[in-house]
Order: sequence, then structure tokens, then C-alpha cells
Amino acid sequence: MSCIFCKIVNGEIPCSKVYEDDKVLAFNDINPVAPYHILVIPKAHYESIIDIPEKDMEIVAHIHNIINKIASDKGFDKAGFRIINNCGEDGGQEVKHIHYHILAGKKLPLYEAQVK
Repeated sequence: MSCIFCKIVNGEIPCSKVYEDDKVLAFNDINPVAPYHILVIPKAHYESIIDIPEKDMEIVAHIHNIINKIASDKGFDKAGFRIINNCGEDGGQEVKHIHYHILAGKKLPLYEAQVK
């Protein structure tokens, strides 16, 4: 498989691991946009949220539980953080393996959608 995140999960590409269990892997983004920029991915390959079968949707809840754990462990749970999941080309998804960005460690700008 040519998916870069699957290669990271399989150990073919190194990462700066933050958390791992049997279902997910979390690691530092190589191009951070905040002091904390952590990616959380399921180990199973799903292209986006749209591709997760209903029977497997518990992975989304598990990812959110792990995000809470990471926020608490890293100490930014009280100050706040942002979770981003981009879906598809128009949503800005660059890697076709569902992943969540955790951004924290500074006051983040307000998000305002630009309508064109």
C-alpha cells in the first residue's frame, strides 16, 4: 500500500510517537502550525470519515478518548485546543487516511469560513 500513514503504522517510516495502542497511533506533525501539532490516526486504513462502515464507527469515539488523554497528559486540556478532521479534496484533506489534527499551546486564531 502506498499510504504514508499506513507505512508509519507499519514502522516503514519513522515518526515522533506521542501515543500508541492496538487501534490508534498519535505522533507529532512534521510541519507543525502550533507548539503542539499532533496527528491521531486509526491503524486500520479508512480514506475518510465517509469510508468508515457503521459497524466500525466506535473507532471515532476511541480517537476522541485518546485526544482527551493526550490533552490531559500534555497539560493543554485546561487552556484549550483545536481538533481538525479534513474530509475530501474540498475539505482540504491531503493524506487519504482519516486523521485528526490536535493543535494547542498558543491562542489559536478564530476560524471564519470564507464564502466565495
